[in-house]
Amino acid sequence: VQLQASGGGLVQPGGSLRLSCAASGRIFSINAMGWYRQAPGKQRELVAGITSGGSTNYADSVKGRFTISRDNTKKTVDLQMNSLKPEDTAVYYCKIIVYGMDYWGKGTQVTVSS
Repeated sequence: VQLQASGGGLVQPGGSLRLSCAASGRIFSINAMGWYRQAPGKQRELVAGITSGGSTNYADSVKGRFTISRDNTKKTVDLQMNSLKPEDTAVYYCKIIVYGMDYWGKGTQVTVSS
């Protein structure tokens, strides 16, 4: 199982970015999918998660600004990030759970700065 994330970059405060993560390999079904982030000097934290049934949960700090979605056919999970703030700056990681095992993608840097 491999995960390929894309979509990070530099954006001004108030701007938007869309992260995408695609899973490949011998995967017949994916349980939960999610996005995490880790800022310098801080622990990795959950940003948003989505179950196989489409239920979502968000960190309080991103509620109303970020939206997670998934495409089970394409095996992708996206994170639409709006109204970005400097405190959203971090390396973002996607994670999927397959047959009870966690798989992580390589991080993608998101920098929010003027």
